[in-house]
Amino acid sequence: MKLGKHIFGVGAMTGISRVFGFIRDMLIARVLGAGRLSDIFLAAFKLPNLFRDLLGEGALSAIFIPMYTDLKKDDYFAKNVFSWLMTILLGITVVFEILMPIVVWILAPGFSEDPGKMELTVLISRIMFFYVIFVCGAAFLSAILNAFSRFLLAAFMPVLLNIMLIGALLLSAFFASDTILYIMAFTVVLSGIIQFAVLWNRIRKKHFGLYLIKPTWTPGIKSLFKRLGISIVGNGFYQITIIIGTLVASFQSGAVSWLYYSDRIVQLPFAMIGLAVGTVLMSSISNALAEKNMRSVYIQQNSSMRKSMMLIMPCLVGLFVLAEPIIKYLFEYGAWTPQSTHAVAVAIMIQVLVLPAMMISQIYSKTLYASQDVRTPVKTSIISLGAASVIYLVLFPFVGYLAIPIGVVISGYLKNYLLGRACRQRELFHLNKGTLKSIFAFLLLSVLMGALLWQVNISSIWVLFISIAMFGVIYLPLAYIIDKKISSK
Repeated sequence: MKLGKHIFGVGAMTGISRVFGFIRDMLIARVLGAGRLSDIFLAAFKLPNLFRDLLGEGALSAIFIPMYTDLKKDDYFAKNVFSWLMTILLGITVVFEILMPIVVWILAPGFSEDPGKMELTVLISRIMFFYVIFVCGAAFLSAILNAFSRFLLAAFMPVLLNIMLIGALLLSAFFASDTILYIMAFTVVLSGIIQFAVLWNRIRKKHFGLYLIKPTWTPGIKSLFKRLGISIVGNGFYQITIIIGTLVASFQSGAVSWLYYSDRIVQLPFAMIGLAVGTVLMSSISNALAEKNMRSVYIQQNSSMRKSMMLIMPCLVGLFVLAEPIIKYLFEYGAWTPQSTHAVAVAIMIQVLVLPAMMISQIYSKTLYASQDVRTPVKTSIISLGAASVIYLVLFPFVGYLAIPIGVVISGYLKNYLLGRACRQRELFHLNKGTLKSIFAFLLLSVLMGALLWQVNISSIWVLFISIAMFGVIYLPLAYIIDKKISSK
């Protein structure tokens, strides 16, 4: 498998999705404002997104792909898992459709104070919740394609949702304000149906033999759902930690918004590079472990680490140096003040330091998942997230909202250490000296480039874009040459 080619492809699709996501958010703010309509849509959209995070995407792929690969891509196992998943999703949907008034009241009790707001939120939530069936089903179909090293179509699916929502928002000028909520809700569901249909059609064309059967309770299904349950516990703990961070930050005026925007900026390079590496590595390492080829596992790990560090180091330095002008020229308009720009920039300059740990943790965790060890990544997440929560609470009285990015950085490196130790103890990871030299060279080159960038007077958004482009044009060829020379020795 050509790791670099697949990582670049998935990363490019993720980057495109994030760009369209930014455009979508800007249009939502423009069309719905920051009041009643946006509250209703965002509250209703939160539910299917929560289930997508818990049941779909990374969690399901990380558990299913290693088992599927270990069973030599057994057709019956895939059909059985698919049938159980769709049955459970249908059951969950029926329960939530019935209990939706209670669910919405728990999530947004304040809506009841605005006449009609609670009722409309319940109705929009009921429409939008059908998206859960299709998006989680699409996540499983994506896992099938990824197991066969077919990544691009699955990586494109989130782009489709954002494009369709952008289209719905552009149509808003022709409809009444409440009507646009219905259009957006049906658009979300329709995008799920299209994603599901496109992926299933691709799978059928490739003769992977997937269709619904009568679900059968087998030892394999029992093992899969047990592991999925453990993973859901870990993801649930992650959601709790986010809530704790939000609650702590809410005691400082403006802090929740500052942290939201800083996190969005820092997560962008990780989404484009880290998630792409994790997606591709899961499939390739699962195949190598199934063949008991540890040499191949080590080669792929080191190759992924060099490529990811080559790309993430300039992002780290670039965001550190350009944090303030990036926020200034992207957001400092209207009610946004220079004080907010500075507050977000400082948070970015701290939080961006966690990027290398996040990248390497992806390699460690995907290796453990590929070896069918679900418990260790979940345990390390709970320990590190618990540590983060403690840091938030202890440091907030002294440094205010900056306690959150500091906690993120410290807990990120703690998690990286725990995952790395687990991999090394089980002889699932071996770091080559050449990889270590390459990482140091990438860091040194990035710092030198950052020092030059620090001297540039960023006087407009165009100067900002040109500076970033020049950074990349100079850095990437040099880093590529350095990596080739070191890795060839």
